[in-house]
Amino acid sequence: MTRITIDHVTRIEGHGRITIQLDDMGKVCDARFHVTQIRGFEKFTEGRPYYEMPSITSRICGICPVSHLLASVKACDEIMAVRVPSAAAKLRELLHCAQIVQSHALSFFHLSAPDLLLGMDADPARRNIAGLLEEHPDALRDGIALRKFGQQTIERLARERVHPSWTVPGGVNAPLDPQAREKTLAELPAAAAVVQRTLAMWKKTVDGFPNEIDAFSNFPTMYLGLVGPDGALRLYDGNLRFVGSDGAIVADQIRPQDYASYIGEASLPDSYLKAPYYRPAGYPDGIYRVGPLARLNVADRCGTPDADAELAEFRERYGRIVQSGFHYHYARLIEATYALERMQQLLDDPAILDTKVRAHAGVNSSEGIGVIEAPRGTLIHHYRVDDNGAITWANLIVATGHNNLAIGRGVLQVAQRFVDGNKIQEGALNRVSALVRAYDPCLSCSTHALGLVPLVLELRGPDGQVLDELATP
Repeated sequence: MTRITIDHVTRIEGHGRITIQLDDMGKVCDARFHVTQIRGFEKFTEGRPYYEMPSITSRICGICPVSHLLASVKACDEIMAVRVPSAAAKLRELLHCAQIVQSHALSFFHLSAPDLLLGMDADPARRNIAGLLEEHPDALRDGIALRKFGQQTIERLARERVHPSWTVPGGVNAPLDPQAREKTLAELPAAAAVVQRTLAMWKKTVDGFPNEIDAFSNFPTMYLGLVGPDGALRLYDGNLRFVGSDGAIVADQIRPQDYASYIGEASLPDSYLKAPYYRPAGYPDGIYRVGPLARLNVADRCGTPDADAELAEFRERYGRIVQSGFHYHYARLIEATYALERMQQLLDDPAILDTKVRAHAGVNSSEGIGVIEAPRGTLIHHYRVDDNGAITWANLIVATGHNNLAIGRGVLQVAQRFVDGNKIQEGALNRVSALVRAYDPCLSCSTHALGLVPLVLELRGPDGQVLDELATP
């Protein structure tokens, strides 16, 4: 038996590795994705005042702090039992759409484009941003401009680009500056043009990856995402919907407060990343996926003109339910289209300039749950507090966790398709890593323990043979 280790997986956020096990014939018999870091925010926030949770949990990640802020403040809104002013809800959603745009730009252009535009088998010394600058400078400049637009919009709204303190329990702490509104409206057409150019380019490029489309997590699972009462895509607010691989609705309009009746969490022996599953189906059969591709599978429509047109073309190409994880890249561009259109709608509404943007209250409930669609998928913050508002218990279920089982199965599928132990090629191993990148995992966000940390200690002899092993339950 031979083991191949990809340590570390590159162009992702956080630290992870992949192990591929070969049998005596050089064929892949097993492959696993290991997350090797742990953060533990649920435990060390115990005892902190609930109103500190947004600023604390936003430090989980420097890429998607807005998503944690919004999920956290929504949980705190419930603890306070307040109705957030309408203008504040619009501003929160506007901030979130800007976050979606900048994060999707980072994933598509900076992390995955070296594979997508230079080729999976390109020289690894050039399969990077420097290589893109040389061979596809216009596409790279578009990616930089799109991410800059998203980040500057966040800064313009929240006064800070990373870890902003503007979003608070009860609303936001300052109304929208009319000049910020006008600047953002003026920049929206250029951002939309970038996405349209990129979509046109990608539609001409995507069919050049038939083997990757066929092998990147191309298997039936359920899908989870937020939808409105009409079944349309929702990113900031909505209820949960599970859809099966055949397109049938498995469970619909689940209130975020009832998530625990439908989502269970398992620990894996070889990773610090939890493995959520659809509770009625049990573990591990209840595998499902979240994120851009899942959201398009779950929703009946996006709800904005250009995004709906792109979604219709996407479904005409690949069907009502699109299974291949390779199409997460395509889905991100459709979602970026939607997010920009939604920003336009929100900014065009004069009510967004209302100065009543925060509700004040104390502890009126001992529990709060906030759910939002982060760029990578459904994000859940769940807090319990004592009478003084101190956190007694917290649980976070993060997008990459939801996708954990699918990523693991996808790694095995790609390894079995491309890796030959008798002649190992770098491009084959790159495809295994590229499968992980397709999900755009955020491992810093996702590695939180519920109960005991899954830990395995091995005692090995000089020849590498395992002499003894101790594992936590």
